[in-house]
Amino acid sequence: MQTETILYIIIAGIAALLLALFQYLYKSKIKGYLRNILFGLRAFAIFGILLLLINPKFEAVTYFNEKPTLVIVADNSESIKYLEQDSIASDIFNKIIETPEIQQRFNIDQYSFGKEISGLDSISYTKGQSNISGALIQLDEVYKNKTAPIVLISDGNQTLGTDYSYLSKSLNQPIYPVILGDSTVYSDLRIKQLNVNRYTFLKNKFPVEIILNYTGEEPVNTELKIWRGNSVVYRKQVQFDNSKSSEIVNTTLLASSVGIKTYRVELIPLSQEKNKINNYKNFGVEVIDQKTNIAIVYDQLHPDLGALKKAIESNEQRSVSILKPIEYFNQINDFQLVILYQPNNNFNSILNEIKKQNLNTFIITGSGTDYEFINSTHLKVLWEISNQTEDFQPELNRNYNTFIIDNITFEDYPPLKSEFGGFNFLVPADVILYKKVNGINTGDAMLATYAFDNMKHAVLVGEGIWRWRAQSYLDTESFTDFDNFIGKLIQYLSSNKKRNRLNVDYESFYNGNDDVIISAQYFNESFEFDVKASLNIEFKNKETDELKEIPLLLNGSNYTVDLSGIDAGEYDFKIKHSSESISSSGQFRILDYNVEQQFLNADINKLNSIAENSQGQAFFATKSSSLIQELLNDIRYTTIQKSTKNIVPLVDWKYLLGIIAICLFAEWFLRKYNGLI
Repeated sequence: MQTETILYIIIAGIAALLLALFQYLYKSKIKGYLRNILFGLRAFAIFGILLLLINPKFEAVTYFNEKPTLVIVADNSESIKYLEQDSIASDIFNKIIETPEIQQRFNIDQYSFGKEISGLDSISYTKGQSNISGALIQLDEVYKNKTAPIVLISDGNQTLGTDYSYLSKSLNQPIYPVILGDSTVYSDLRIKQLNVNRYTFLKNKFPVEIILNYTGEEPVNTELKIWRGNSVVYRKQVQFDNSKSSEIVNTTLLASSVGIKTYRVELIPLSQEKNKINNYKNFGVEVIDQKTNIAIVYDQLHPDLGALKKAIESNEQRSVSILKPIEYFNQINDFQLVILYQPNNNFNSILNEIKKQNLNTFIITGSGTDYEFINSTHLKVLWEISNQTEDFQPELNRNYNTFIIDNITFEDYPPLKSEFGGFNFLVPADVILYKKVNGINTGDAMLATYAFDNMKHAVLVGEGIWRWRAQSYLDTESFTDFDNFIGKLIQYLSSNKKRNRLNVDYESFYNGNDDVIISAQYFNESFEFDVKASLNIEFKNKETDELKEIPLLLNGSNYTVDLSGIDAGEYDFKIKHSSESISSSGQFRILDYNVEQQFLNADINKLNSIAENSQGQAFFATKSSSLIQELLNDIRYTTIQKSTKNIVPLVDWKYLLGIIAICLFAEWFLRKYNGLI
């Protein structure tokens, strides 16, 4: 408490005494003990009121004991069961959490992980992928301000995410891996990795890269084959020994017909191999007969040009050329779509040709745009010219219904530079993004699509879209969400199909461990998104004729269904409305491949590495008692006494107000009782 406050309290006490003395002692007719009681009650009431006005602050210190947290995270992937370690893992888990000394020493938090980490309700060892690095990063973030050693019960075989052995030095918590799996080294041939493009073109040869590994000491000879149905389309003899443990095989295969083509790579196994599943791998290629050629026409260089090219060409079915107006004019018949970047009067001749050929366009404006020129074209837009610029952030229109937008919200995306005002569309337009300034929606379109005279157009108001692609990577460590959004916009503009009330989004084939997600949008007769629609998907396995029907669930601005986990094979499906005769059909294929069954041993080296670099220690499954003893003996994990200091103002102490009220009431009652009032 400050000296100044203490001085005020002393003055308040003296003032309270003087006021009470003046009333009950100076020329007062009240005598005896009653006068003294009334004097005390009045003095205390006045002092209390003055204290409330001064409102001094007091420090309240609370002491408590904080136990360290023991975080136990179990690998819930299929590889644990495949290596026959599931019962061992469960026994170790239960042994740790049921040890009385551990319960007394630690607060215990339990998790499991596959592709993602989650709180532990039950453990089944059925997850199709394992992301050890993702689990450790999230746990380190949650417990960054606590003492929380992490017990990792796993075989160390990761199938998704960054290499976790490089994370250890950046983690704040010690890691104690419990190693599940056989440490014995067996002779083993395996297909470690297969690289192939998802799409290729008819009559083209597409490249296939296969990385082969060998574990063992003895020289071995084997053969690599690639099957197409019942025919071998490629074969090669390969040799390995203790000095040559891997080989990269490159070849090309001919795409002779259109459609989804599946292949099977086979590395002939050794007779004594323990794991022969990793000697086979399926892959698929979609053969298409035409590539969509897109031109980006510019008059001034800008980073946006490269970002757009990268985003569009992330889909191998599309090719982008960046051209000057005169270059595009001479090649206009080679392209199915044109992006006009910051058009000005130099674009006049190509816009006349675009109008003549009824071509679709995507216009992007910026500081170099001639808006008077745009107003004079056939594009059915008028710009309110202000000659003043501002930075605008995007706000997604969640009611946009022309195509499905998912996995991207544009929240906290960097602003684009644009002129004040906006476009006035002379035909109906659908807004994808609105302009936002200081968190307020201006109502002006930043990105919109519209159609007229059998042509489709899009307008993006603002330059700097390259920052959006960079932000997408910062948010998700991948450009995928932004690239998919641009891809869907380009797909819409490249197609002249009429609008449908039911739109479906899916892949033509999925690898065995991929998430099989199918999305759909359903619109009413006014083409407004219907949030009350009842959609079902009916899908049939062509090989077994097994038919299933599952409802689609509303997920934001679309309906989705997750078919992950269904058997590999080729499927026909139909999405239909339960009460209207509207449906959409398609086909997809799931390739037979289980990444969790490719391992023969635990990855001991990586588990030892992350333990050593994080100041933890690795233990084999048979040494779980040693792990418990290590945790109990480590002086880093002791209960800590902590204190919390709170600054409490006197006005928050409600009892003082009650005491003042009692004093005033008692004074009034005594005066009334004795006939003094």
